[in-house]
Amino acid sequence: QVQLVESGGGLVQAGGSLRLSCAVSGRTGTNYYVGWFRQAPRKEREFVAAFSWNGGTSYVDSVKGRFTISRDNAKNTVYLQMNSLNPEDTAVYYCAARPWGRRLDKSQGYDYWGQGTQVTVSS
Repeated sequence: QVQLVESGGGLVQAGGSLRLSCAVSGRTGTNYYVGWFRQAPRKEREFVAAFSWNGGTSYVDSVKGRFTISRDNAKNTVYLQMNSLNPEDTAVYYCAARPWGRRLDKSQGYDYWGQGTQVTVSS
């Protein structure tokens, strides 16, 4: 029903910036809301940012003020702008889609996932 494809990951130095993209297709039937998660080596998957049901945004505390989630409706693409990156941001980043009513900060609530894109921040 919904397909997600992430892109834009790569290797950057600490303090640098990177913009991730999530191309969304399908979206038939129930409306879905997109969020970003990340998973570092030997760590559990962590919520990063998402659109809320009312059109607002939500972020994990560690990225507030540095990351911004946005979307381009014409291109059906969701972005994650990441500024002031530090080595702790190193992870595989995933975009995912959830239906209305699910918790936006819980991976279990998301039905569709992209393949992930690697972000590596060197110090």
